Amino acid sequence: MTSRSIVKLLCCMLLCAAVASLGSVVTAPQIPAWYAGLAKPSWTPPNAAFPVAWTILYIMMALALWRLWDHVPSPVRNRAITLFLIQLALNAIWSPVFFGLHAVRSGLVIIVFLFLALAMTIAAAARTDRVAALLLVPYLLWVCYATTLNMGIVALNP
Repeated sequence: MTSRSIVKLLCCMLLCAAVASLGSVVTAPQIPAWYAGLAKPSWTPPNAAFPVAWTILYIMMALALWRLWDHVPSPVRNRAITLFLIQLALNAIWSPVFFGLHAVRSGLVIIVFLFLALAMTIAAAARTDRVAALLLVPYLLWVCYATTLNMGIVALNP
């Protein structure tokens, strides 16, 4: 691995860590009061599961982005990176909307767009680097699950 590749990896890790930190800063204060007071679906995991899952997923996301960025430049690679950044931006705004603004319906709209952008990212990444695409599959599965939780919260909290 070249020093240039290591710098790219560190940048990807820092970018994903920044998004994770933003989500955590907005979310953590809302867990004991507002979120605890919401009616939630029966399939909601314990609160302790979320930071563990998200830590693993953000690391895998950073590795996927790094693999794409470190790949030979091409229009296909650039499209995958652009889609990755779009889904990451949607990821970054979900927590401030859902937890910060207590806007569960708007959060649902955002997470549906996040799912679509992420699916498109995986499809584009697969054309450039299959491993990068596979690194994002657990994230897609988690977003599917989180979407059902968000839908359940919308339905149970009219």
